[in-house]
Amino acid sequence: MNEWTDIEDLVSRAQRGDRQAYGDLFEAFWPSIYAMALARLRDVDEAQDLAQDVWVHAYMKLDQLRQPAAFAGWLRQITARMVINRVSRRHPGDLADDTLIDDTAAPCDAPLDQLIQREELDGLRQGLDRLKPMDRDTLLAFYYNDQSLETISRESAAPVGTIKRRLHVARKRLRQEVECALQ
Repeated sequence: MNEWTDIEDLVSRAQRGDRQAYGDLFEAFWPSIYAMALARLRDVDEAQDLAQDVWVHAYMKLDQLRQPAAFAGWLRQITARMVINRVSRRHPGDLADDTLIDDTAAPCDAPLDQLIQREELDGLRQGLDRLKPMDRDTLLAFYYNDQSLETISRESAAPVGTIKRRLHVARKRLRQEVECALQ
């Protein structure tokens, strides 16, 4: 069995409630998550705190991960979003530059992984640019600004069910746009 198959197995077991499997995932991925947080936050205590928050969030949302093989990227995405949220609360002007998103790759990533991640980010950015404003705004509010469904509902004067539908449709459209951008 190779390393990625082992990780898929651990994720599947953790999704079924196996705490030891989640602990093994923690041991395997803690260094890269911590390094990613430290690279952006440049504060040991804050990076450790954020990395812990990432693991708690990932544990709470693990049942939403549909493809266990995508765990590493999913965890990096959670970390990147939480870093952005933490930095934006600390220094709101820091988000004006796309380099914040681009620089969230962990410094320990292999060059090929960095290239693939950069291509995926470019595809994501292009896909977001091609979406209708309502789709883009809904996705950014939920994933980038970490707003709850209730907050988005209140701000857009639409029922929570409508916001859920918008997110579902927007994710589907974004997936199609990203696939087109990466071809």
